Amino acid sequence: MMGIEEKINNFLVEEFEVDPARISPSADLKEILELDSLDYIDLVVDLVTFQDFYDYITSRLNSKEPV
Repeated sequence: MMGIEEKINNFLVEEFEVDPARISPSADLKEILELDSLDYIDLVVDLVTFQDFYDYITSRLNSKEPV
């Protein structure tokens, strides 16, 4: 069974054409995903690392609120 981190990583690899080897919990989202300023703001207002992103998605799933 695939964990949330693996699902998110697979999505990012497909959508952003990111080398999966560059994704780690401490990697910088903006740098790895090569987001411009507006994309970055839209995606990660308070998120800096992949771990922040994983924690956000997991907390939203656990609270049953829309992501």
